[in-house]
Amino acid sequence: MNCVALPMVEKPPLPVTDVGTSGAIGVRSAGHGFASLGIGTVGLTTLTLCVALMGASAASAQVLTGQERGNAQVEYSRQIRSQSVTRTTPRIGRYSAATGQGFVLDQSGSQVLLRFDRSNETWVLRPSSAPRGDTIYRNDAGEQVLRVNASGGITLYSSRSPGGSPVSTESGPVPSLEPQALGPVQLFNLMTRRSGLISDAVGRLVQINVYGDESEALCVEALIVATDTVIRIARSPSAKPFLERLRVITIIEGNRSAVTYQRGELRVVVDPSRGVAGRPSSARIIRAIIPED
Repeated sequence: MNCVALPMVEKPPLPVTDVGTSGAIGVRSAGHGFASLGIGTVGLTTLTLCVALMGASAASAQVLTGQERGNAQVEYSRQIRSQSVTRTTPRIGRYSAATGQGFVLDQSGSQVLLRFDRSNETWVLRPSSAPRGDTIYRNDAGEQVLRVNASGGITLYSSRSPGGSPVSTESGPVPSLEPQALGPVQLFNLMTRRSGLISDAVGRLVQINVYGDESEALCVEALIVATDTVIRIARSPSAKPFLERLRVITIIEGNRSAVTYQRGELRVVVDPSRGVAGRPSSARIIRAIIPED
């Protein structure tokens, strides 16, 4: 650093940077700072000024370097997380687990969709990073469904294989898992059939109501999932008593997906703005009907 000799003056006081032992950088007047210590020559004053300025410059460089290092670390971590999720996204296709469970994977934008064979429900899976570059895919109830490792290997977790079952690809057509709309007549017939199935399962009449004008397809899928879930519960001797109060199943649109079971009504709220992800899964419906201990 080049130093320039500056003559001492009485007024105005010369600002001199003072670097304390704590590392804080302060500014004090030459008329009330170093000059008051009895340093009266121009040479010593210039030397003091140069040392102070060099210290300030070094401290500033250290602060800047620390900020850059922190920013670089944050950006690197963000890239690693992004690469992990992107790299381990399973491909669209048909799959089979070692337990014999077959399923189809599809995508709706950035969302991964899964539907088991011989099932009417489409599961929306959300990714989260895991150790060793793996990605875990969970349903809307937080339950782990898939784990995909960095090389693309898939493990399925289900009621049949709670500890995980390896998955292999299969050939065959892959149907779209997007909700399908029905006309007014077909919707009425569906509601009638579903009401009959539910009434037979619980042993009394259960009314079904569907309200919505933004996404008929989403309401239809919610109706099918809700009624299938109630029928499954009714077939379980230990779980059927939780349906004793059930009198009405209502499917309605709202600003946020939700499930409630109060005063004999099972109410399922769908959020059309979120597409298929705006429909509560059967796991959430079960939790609403059968409280967790």
